[in-house]
Amino acid sequence: MKVIDHISNAKGKTLFSFEILPPLKGKSIQSIYDGIEPLMEFDPKFVNVTYHREEYVYKTRENGLLEKISIRKRPGTVGICAAIINKYNVDTVPHLICGGFSREETENALIDLHFLGIDNVLTLRGDAVKTEPNFRPDPSGHSFAKELVGQVVEMNNGQYLMDDVSLDPTDFCIGVAGYPEKHFEAMNLTSDLMHLKAKVDAGADYIVTQMFFDNKKFFEFVDKCRAIGINVPIIPGMKPIKNLNHISFLPKFFNIDFPEDFAAELMKCKTNDAVEALGVEWGIQQAKELKAAGVPCIHFYTMSKSDSVRAIAKQVF
Repeated sequence: MKVIDHISNAKGKTLFSFEILPPLKGKSIQSIYDGIEPLMEFDPKFVNVTYHREEYVYKTRENGLLEKISIRKRPGTVGICAAIINKYNVDTVPHLICGGFSREETENALIDLHFLGIDNVLTLRGDAVKTEPNFRPDPSGHSFAKELVGQVVEMNNGQYLMDDVSLDPTDFCIGVAGYPEKHFEAMNLTSDLMHLKAKVDAGADYIVTQMFFDNKKFFEFVDKCRAIGINVPIIPGMKPIKNLNHISFLPKFFNIDFPEDFAAELMKCKTNDAVEALGVEWGIQQAKELKAAGVPCIHFYTMSKSDSVRAIAKQVF
C-alpha cells in the first residue's frame, strides 16, 4: 500500500514508521531483523531502507601508480526490502538516489521494485562520496532530486527509456526530503523551500523531514510550506541522540541546532548512558507534542538500533 493511502486510511491518527540502514557487507539478514523485531509491536505502516552508494579506495599498483577501486560496503536495498516484506508483511520504502546511478540504472531499479510489488520510493539527490568535496552526478544520471522525481513520474505514465519494448506503467508513491532548518547547501530557508516546492510540483506525493530537535521549527516549516502552496502530507523525522559524539556531530553534519534548554542539559552529561537517557526523555516530549498536533506520522531514524526508539514509542503509541 502507498504511504499516502496509509495516511488517508488512518483518518487523522498519527502513524508510526522508521528507517533502517542496510548492514555492513558480510553480515546476515538477521542483523536487520534484530533491529526491526522490537518495533513491530507499534504497528509500523512502512519501513524505509536507505541506499548507500559506492565508495572508492586507492591501491598502489606494482608500478607505483594508484588504482581507483569502487567498493560497496552494504548489500542492496531492493533485496532487503523484499526480505522485510516477506517476513513482516509490512510496506517498505526503498531510497532511490541520484549519485552513482545513470538514468538507465535508475529505470532498471524501478522495474525491479515494480516487479516485487513495492509501490513506494523516497527520491533523494544523495551525498557526495567521501573522496569528493562536492556532489558529482553520474554523467548519464540526474543532478537533482527533482529530476529523479520526474523520471519516476514518467514511468508512472508508462514512459520508459527503453521505448523499443512495451511495459506496463508503474504506480509508485513518491516521497521527498524536506529540511526544517534548511539543507546545508541552500542559501537560506526561503530558497530551500522553493526547491522543495519544485520537487512537489514535479510529482512528489509526500515529504519526510530531516531530523530536528525543536518542534517549533517544524511547525514553522509546515506553515511556510503551506503558505507557498505545498499541500502534500509532511511527516516529521526524529532521531534520539544516543552518545557524547552526537552532541557535536549531529549539528555539524546535519546542519541542525539543539534548543537551548536541551543543549544545557546535554552539556551536563558525562557518559554515553546519560546522553541516551536524556535523548529518550526529550524524544518522548517531542513525539507527544507532535502527536497532539495531529501530524500524519512520526518517522524515526533508528540507524538499525531500536532500543531508544522503542523506549519513546512505548510512551507515545
